[in-house]
Amino acid sequence: MNSAMTMSFTHDLAVELAKQISGADMADLCEATDAAIIEGGGFGWLEPQGREALARHFRGTLLVPERELFIARLDGHVVGSAQLVRPPRHNEAQSFGATLTHAYLAPYARGHGLARMLVTRVEERAAALGHRVLNLDVRETQSTAIALFEALGYVHWGTHPFYARVHGQTVSGRFYYKPLEPGRGRSTGALLDPTQ
Repeated sequence: MNSAMTMSFTHDLAVELAKQISGADMADLCEATDAAIIEGGGFGWLEPQGREALARHFRGTLLVPERELFIARLDGHVVGSAQLVRPPRHNEAQSFGATLTHAYLAPYARGHGLARMLVTRVEERAAALGHRVLNLDVRETQSTAIALFEALGYVHWGTHPFYARVHGQTVSGRFYYKPLEPGRGRSTGALLDPTQ
């Protein structure tokens, strides 16, 4: 057998909490975001936004105290992101929960386990901050994301029939939650009682 055929290449995968974003990383992040939008998974946008608009968005995200931006890297390049959103301080009644939102990878970065790593890192951070449940919602058309979330133990609790309008069509949305193991910095697939 040809040795070139049996060689395998291992990619360098990383997920980090972004406190600031360098110019090169911002360029990569904007490119990845537009690629995800074009493919149909770029959170709320339907059309590519371009670097200037996306850079403003991400710089603004870094300024919001209740939001944390996680970036995913493939071989050192930023290829996607996710956000952890905590309730505002005055919302004590819902302070046990947080929301995973705007999670995506560029299509060219998929298939390496990075999406799972990205979601898991957000879960770990939420649990470390004391949150007991992580919520999320997704368009019903995003079957790859739905399969990932369900494989990671997210529980589908409801569907909104008028969730979004995508290119003139009404699209349903699916709502999920996942209990988190308290204070351990990691999540669990076991159904914990988030009220405890």
